[in-house]
Amino acid sequence: MDKKPLRILIAKPGLDGHDRGAKVIVRALRDAGFEVIYTGIRQTPEMIAAAALQEDVDAVGLSLLSGAHMTLFPEIVKRLRKAGLRDVLVFGGGIIPDEDVAPLEKAGVDRVFGPGTPLSEIVSYLNEKLPVAR
Repeated sequence: MDKKPLRILIAKPGLDGHDRGAKVIVRALRDAGFEVIYTGIRQTPEMIAAAALQEDVDAVGLSLLSGAHMTLFPEIVKRLRKAGLRDVLVFGGGIIPDEDVAPLEKAGVDRVFGPGTPLSEIVSYLNEKLPVAR
């Protein structure tokens, strides 16, 4: 039986319109063998949870530069869990102050990547955290 590639949803929640970093992550993950779904900019928590459910993803990556991460990231985790996606790994990145990382982790965000994080580190993280085969 062939292995299915791991599916990762990359989303830009809120009003943040800058998506260059998210697109770089999408390309790096695709190059690493992941199947990646990119939702585009200005997504609501409801839209992200619905897409994650519809696409049957293994992980959701959130990218945010606008400063609304303390509101949007926990709300997205809540919506994912409410949709029954308890095993979906949630990670984030963007401009997130160090003092906000622990509260985000407590809210269900497994890991936060800051600016300048090597793409190989994100790929390694996902390879370690996600199952080898579905």
